[in-house]
Amino acid sequence: MRTKRTSLTLTATLLALTVAATGCGTESGAAAGDDRIEIGMSVSTLNNPFFVELKKGAEQEAEASEIDLTVTDAQNDANTQANQLQNFTSQNMDTVIINPVDSDAAGPSVEAAGNAGIPVVAADRAVNGAEVVTTVASDNVQGGELAAEKLAEEMGERGTVVVLRGIAGTSASRERGEGFEKGIAQYPDIEVVASQPADFDRTEGLDVMTNLLQAHPDVTGVFAENDEMALGAVQALGDRAGDTVTVVGFDGTPDGLKAVQEGTLAATVAQQPDELGRMSVRNAVRIARDEDVDAEIKVPVKVVTEENAKAFL
Repeated sequence: MRTKRTSLTLTATLLALTVAATGCGTESGAAAGDDRIEIGMSVSTLNNPFFVELKKGAEQEAEASEIDLTVTDAQNDANTQANQLQNFTSQNMDTVIINPVDSDAAGPSVEAAGNAGIPVVAADRAVNGAEVVTTVASDNVQGGELAAEKLAEEMGERGTVVVLRGIAGTSASRERGEGFEKGIAQYPDIEVVASQPADFDRTEGLDVMTNLLQAHPDVTGVFAENDEMALGAVQALGDRAGDTVTVVGFDGTPDGLKAVQEGTLAATVAQQPDELGRMSVRNAVRIARDEDVDAEIKVPVKVVTEENAKAFL
């Protein structure tokens, strides 16, 4: 009898362990019954108002969709971002969203996630050298063309221009620059006399613009590939900004829009960073649920001037 009771107890214990193991499993959130979908999101930097808004939109969509979203700050360091994606992969996230620090450097980490069966969404910037399921981004080429058109209009279609570029290797900088070059080429009396990177940063924009003014003191136009650099250029120009020098930015951040209202920025090309965040999470959730999504999702951009800035604020 003693042996029989021991056997029955062992059988019950094994059964309980089997049920527990079946309940825990190793399935991802999307596939494990009632488990919440888990999405990891690596943002290039949160030391920039644009990406703060992107994060806010992503978190709002996650709350509305009742999914778990983990957001990390790569602090504009490609190695840090690679580690973050590696962590998301080891945590077996259902989907990963990456806003690349560097479109080229992001490739190996995205490829590793894909090899582990974790789909990846690119947000705002493309990934080079690896496959993502979809890229959610503004139409940066169109935005660059619109910026060139507006800058030329404000300059009377003549004068000299300097360009403040973003972080080298990012698709946003490359595409905005491509669009601007295409657009400004339509105005033969406007000459681009200098083009230098300022890393999408306000302080860098101030420093680079200060140096460029020494070499080109009579410049009459500035195109900055984001509002932070444009605002740095405005600081460097002082009273000349909005008077003898026309400055056009890109992004439509709150500070950029206020500068447009004040007249120190002639215009900015407004993205919708909160919408980029929402659309990135919305499509990441669809992917986790095995729903089809488009390979490219474009969020519209618009030129903001003093006349319509209030509507964007």
